Amino acid sequence: MQLQIGIDGMHCASCSANVEKSVSALPGVSKAHVNLALEEAMVEFDERKVDEDKIYKSITALGFKVRESLHLGEDEQIAKMHIARRHMTFSWIITGIVMVLMIPHMFFAARIFPYQIDAWLMFTLSLVAMIFPAREVYTSAWSSLISRTANMEVLIAMGTIASMLVTPLSLVVKEISAHEFAGIAAMIISFYLTGRYLESKARGKASEALRKLVSLGAKTALLLVDGEEVETPIHKIKSGDVFIVKPGAKVPTDGVIVSGTSSLDESIATGESMPVTRSEGDSVLGATINLEGYFQAKATKVGSETFLAQVIKMVREAQHSKVPIQLLADKITAIFVPVIIVLAALVFFSWLIFPGFMASVAAFITTFIPLSLPAEGLAAALMATIATLVIACPCALGLATPTALMVGSGIGATNGILIRSGEALQRMKDVDTVLFDKTGTLTHGKPKLLKIKSLKGTDDGNLSLALSLESSSEHPLALAIKNAAQVSAIKALPTQDFLSSAGRGISAKIEGKEYMMGSLNWMGEMGLTVPDIPADQELAYASKVYLADSAEVLAAFYVADTIKDEASEIVQVLHKQGLKLIMMSGDNQETAEAIAKSCGISEVMASVLPADKAQKVKDLQAEGRVVAMIGDGINDAPALKQADIGIAMGMGTDIAIEASDITILRGDLRLIPLALRLSKLTFAKIRQNLFWAFFYNLVAIPLAAFGVLHPVIAEMAMALSSVTVVTNANLLKRKF
Repeated sequence: MQLQIGIDGMHCASCSANVEKSVSALPGVSKAHVNLALEEAMVEFDERKVDEDKIYKSITALGFKVRESLHLGEDEQIAKMHIARRHMTFSWIITGIVMVLMIPHMFFAARIFPYQIDAWLMFTLSLVAMIFPAREVYTSAWSSLISRTANMEVLIAMGTIASMLVTPLSLVVKEISAHEFAGIAAMIISFYLTGRYLESKARGKASEALRKLVSLGAKTALLLVDGEEVETPIHKIKSGDVFIVKPGAKVPTDGVIVSGTSSLDESIATGESMPVTRSEGDSVLGATINLEGYFQAKATKVGSETFLAQVIKMVREAQHSKVPIQLLADKITAIFVPVIIVLAALVFFSWLIFPGFMASVAAFITTFIPLSLPAEGLAAALMATIATLVIACPCALGLATPTALMVGSGIGATNGILIRSGEALQRMKDVDTVLFDKTGTLTHGKPKLLKIKSLKGTDDGNLSLALSLESSSEHPLALAIKNAAQVSAIKALPTQDFLSSAGRGISAKIEGKEYMMGSLNWMGEMGLTVPDIPADQELAYASKVYLADSAEVLAAFYVADTIKDEASEIVQVLHKQGLKLIMMSGDNQETAEAIAKSCGISEVMASVLPADKAQKVKDLQAEGRVVAMIGDGINDAPALKQADIGIAMGMGTDIAIEASDITILRGDLRLIPLALRLSKLTFAKIRQNLFWAFFYNLVAIPLAAFGVLHPVIAEMAMALSSVTVVTNANLLKRKF
């Protein structure tokens, strides 16, 4: 069973790592992943061994809260940001007063109040900042400690409390100036809360696309019950219920129209802004908008089965997935806070035991970086220790991957591209070969009558005879004939003595005369000679079906699965990117090559049986190629799974979509280059974020340890590091 849980109170990567570790340790839990950026957990468990309450308790025992609703709505997100901003503002008001007291001492060796009053006033103001706007920092740190875990708040709490203890300590140790430390806690708190607010704001933007998807669905439905309209909450709709959709209303769930005709905005599914007409027998999707008209429909899919729910599920799974490159960051995060606490202790004693060495290293650093030289003695040890505690930032490491995935998958969903996993993003950058299935991918997947070459009679007359013969047939050829006749407003004539010969052709009497339609071989079997028809290069890939009476052949019908308009354009785009393109088809070599040539593809795999498609992918991989397979049918699923990257055209089958890494929702080939570009750019952002997160800690922690960074500057840098990572992820939006 899978459970998704909303969690409040996580502020750093250590928080999410501790929750993940606690839940994973429960008997019966097979998999747990906690996403800091989404503030959610996804848990897979055996309900026979562990129930939901135990999972919830393992989270609340760490001091976090389980949200009643999984999704943070826009109003809830705004409310959280308002609270964060209020705490930040309150803290800065206090810190502003502290700075007024500190500045005369720092720059002019003067004081507004007498020495003791001045220092204790700053101490009191810092204490107020800690107790009120920053209260959650200390309650979170305490909960973390009593549950034998350690999070970012523990470091902040230790750093600020240490700076606060210096003021009473200065009464005993005269070499320490209380003024240097009394206001530090307030400033650290203010920068920390500012970072939390800016980070919350940026994370809200990162998850904006998913919130919009969630909000698209209707909240209620008008059900038809015993001839009366009954407004019903959306979660109470059952499959088979008949619902009513009036002009301007959202379609509540997926269904089939049973009466009425309407014009619908289906842009959430197709991306097309133009409305489409739907009438009796047509399918409708939940969350699409009824622009005009009135219709009744029967619910076919409800709840988690609907199209919108499946899209949201895929986006969520992508955002909860982990990129292989993130594994190192996870290992570091798991031990980060305890290591920093030990390091801070080492820094403190190093400054006391080896003051000369530490000061000389600090002096050497400041020759290259224009930073202030550290204080001396115990003051230097305290300054360096506090700075080391507050500069360390596992938050950036924890946010690097999920924020980039949130933004990337959100952009994809908005454009009709669903990315299933972070692992696919990492593999995508190495793709060098794209293998296209023909039917339904490069072509529309539906036969179309391209041309009639009449040898006797008129095209319309022969089409009428063909329609009459095919009106009783369910063969794909019959569909092509019927569609062409409908466009030309041609009607079928009555038939008698209809006969069908599987794989060969059909015959019937029309107005008392014998007519037949079928293959070249069948015409020969019927004793008819087919005249030579001049070759037409544009119709080289089309199948020829002949119409004849009992005496002679009347016409040749050219039928083919037509190539998508955008196919050749997209092939050119992918060629320019240096990718090797191959088309795979079950057609014979001549037909397959003709279709591939029309698309601009030079390499063809023809006469490939459905069972052999996966093997063809394996053969390419054996040559050292990294293969992206694009397909849409049931028989494409094994090949999609085998490929390094499986891309399913979303108008295809559920099985193909389930087997793929990326789904193109509306089956538009133009989205394939966009999907490739999105994947590569998203992974690039992940790599950039991880680099800066590692680089920041590798540079900042030694600077703090050797005392060349004031604790306030250290906290400012820590806050900015998390904001920088999230902001960098949001910059991805500018590319699309």
